[in-house]
Amino acid sequence: MASNNNRPISPHLQAYKLPLTGIISITHRITGVLLSVGLVVIVFMISATADGATSYTAMQEVMSAWLIKLLYWGFIYALFFHLCHGVRHLIWDAGRSFDRKTLNCYALIELIVSATLTLAALV
Repeated sequence: MASNNNRPISPHLQAYKLPLTGIISITHRITGVLLSVGLVVIVFMISATADGATSYTAMQEVMSAWLIKLLYWGFIYALFFHLCHGVRHLIWDAGRSFDRKTLNCYALIELIVSATLTLAALV
């Protein structure tokens, strides 16, 4: 029996093009995990503030690094993205907007609104 060597042996992500809604769904799960990790960091920041001036000054020095600031704004974006996707889930819970065109439209709106809210928070 001859086999076609051009086909993958098992399905993988390189063989499929995920739809936008699939990418959004995966991103929603990832941002949920990252928000949980970020909340632990926020607890440490609050703890440093409560420990006194020395701990607070050390925490401020760490937070002033450009990489930490970038991570901070990534956290803010993840928060707004997760919020927007949660609103989308509320619409789905009402039994609305399950056709493909509306799903893709709402996915784009979700991305635009979360980016806009992040930029508004930055300003």
